[in-house]
Amino acid sequence: MADIFFTKEGLDKVKQEYKELFEKRKDAVETLKRAREMGDLSENGLYKAAKFELGNIDRTLRKLGYYINKGVVAAKPAGRTGIGSRVTVDEDGKKKEFHIVGDTEAKPSENKISSNSPLGKALMNSKKGESVEIKAPGGKRVLKIISIV
Repeated sequence: MADIFFTKEGLDKVKQEYKELFEKRKDAVETLKRAREMGDLSENGLYKAAKFELGNIDRTLRKLGYYINKGVVAAKPAGRTGIGSRVTVDEDGKKKEFHIVGDTEAKPSENKISSNSPLGKALMNSKKGESVEIKAPGGKRVLKIISIV
């Protein structure tokens, strides 16, 4: 399987979430154990809820563990945009800033765009001063790169 690219902050966040969830799992196992001791499991709401919670925790731990095992901190290329770059662009006289991140870190509402999104792909490997073109549903967009951090 292919590597999953992260920013350093993004991979650290996944590792921290994994640790916290692993600790939370201990409490969920204890709750399930107490619920089992109550007797009849067929009508035991606490047992069903605890089993459901433990299942959710285990699924999330497997997903996060996969991200950690396949996760690679992407190296930012010097003078060019890459995963981890903060890019300021000019589009029709309006400045916009984007943070290019790995797929699992993307949050468009926070201007964190995936390197594999149409906008991310257009910006990847570009230099300051270059213009990139994006085909959007509303038509062609042209963005001029003002700065890369």
